[in-house]
Amino acid sequence: QVQLVESGGGLVQAGGSLRLSCVASGRTGITYAMAWFRQAPGMEREFVAATSWSGGSTYYADSVKGRFTISRDNAKNTVYLQMNSLRPEDTAIYYCAADPHFVIVRSSPVAWGQGTHVTVSS
Repeated sequence: QVQLVESGGGLVQAGGSLRLSCVASGRTGITYAMAWFRQAPGMEREFVAATSWSGGSTYYADSVKGRFTISRDNAKNTVYLQMNSLRPEDTAIYYCAADPHFVIVRSSPVAWGQGTHVTVSS
């Protein structure tokens, strides 16, 4: 199984930017699609963005299109989430996820990280 560790969360003012990172270890020889999810207080976890193993295909939730960018560096076993123009409603715990299949990673990935907190103040 692959292990995922997120970093880069923190406190930022509305309109600011943050970049989250997720490092994968373990069974990284398998080509994993990667995704980011988030869970706001009192809410269900929701999909944010996904990338195929090559990075050639990406997919975003409507709420973050044009503001967030997912990317990956396979040489570093790392996936990133660049978050710009942050809003208070982006406040959540952000989770990294992995699955061998690009379609499945957006809904029911096999591996999850522990999460990193993002707080956007108004």
